[in-house]
Parts: sequence; C-alpha cells; structure tokens
Amino acid sequence: MSTMSPEIARAIGRIPGGCSILTVRSGADRTGMLVSWVQQAAFEPPTVSVAVKSGRPIADLIDKARGFTLNLLGENPGPMFKHFGKGFAPGEEAFAGLETTDVEFGVAIPDRIAVLSCKLVARQKVGDHDVLFGEVVEAAADESLPPPYVHIRKSGANY
Repeated sequence: MSTMSPEIARAIGRIPGGCSILTVRSGADRTGMLVSWVQQAAFEPPTVSVAVKSGRPIADLIDKARGFTLNLLGENPGPMFKHFGKGFAPGEEAFAGLETTDVEFGVAIPDRIAVLSCKLVARQKVGDHDVLFGEVVEAAADESLPPPYVHIRKSGANY
C-alpha cells in the first residue's frame, strides 16, 4: 500500500508513458517482462533507462548478461500484454508460442515497433525500484508500423 498522498498520486499518474517488453539472454537463460518506465537518458552515447521493481529475478540475469533488450510496443499492445503481463518464474519459458529472434543481450519479439539492445552501464537503486541504464549498441525500427502505445495511469501509486 502506498503512503503517497492522493493528490501526488493523481498528478504523477498523468505523466504519459509507454509499455515495453524487457528481455534478457545469457547463454541458454532467456526471460522477459512487461515494463512501463522507459526513457531516453542521454544522447552520447545513446542511452536509455528502465525501472524494474527491486527483487525481480530478471535483474540478476541482466547483471549476468551485462545488458538487456527493450521491445517497444505499438498502439495495440493487447497480445503482448496478455503474454507478458502474468510474469514468469525463474527458469520458466517466457517466449513459448512466440516467434522470436535472439539479439545482442536479449530477444526480439513479434508485434514490436522497435527493438533496442543495450549494454548495461549503470544500475541505481531508487526507492522500491532499480533503474537500469543501458547504452544502445544495436537497434531497429520500422516507420511503417503503428505509432507507439501511450499509457496514462489513473494513479502514480501503482502500475
């Protein structure tokens, strides 16, 4: 339960965001999860940030792989929300039934509008989340695909 005041929660909830699928691959270990707090963090070198709730098992695999991949979702993210929204236990196959491609540090999934493979350059604990900073080392985007999904939350006190 959040101790955030209702006024702060409403105001923070108005910050637009997207949803992406964060993936990681290290040897035979592969997993993914739905994330909503992704942001460009620097121009040179090109760097992005993503927040992951502290204690999520994916963070340990990202540390081991020394990187991660972000799959940005388009305006109809329903199938990927359904697939990744339930979460996956360590060792559980996260990509069953999906046609995927291994990319540096992670996995490219179908129905994405862009994919960014990132070398982990920093990890900072902030409150109840870890913010991961990754230098983009490989990317692909298709301009002919739909616009990015934009999400406005009712409250900044929860996802």
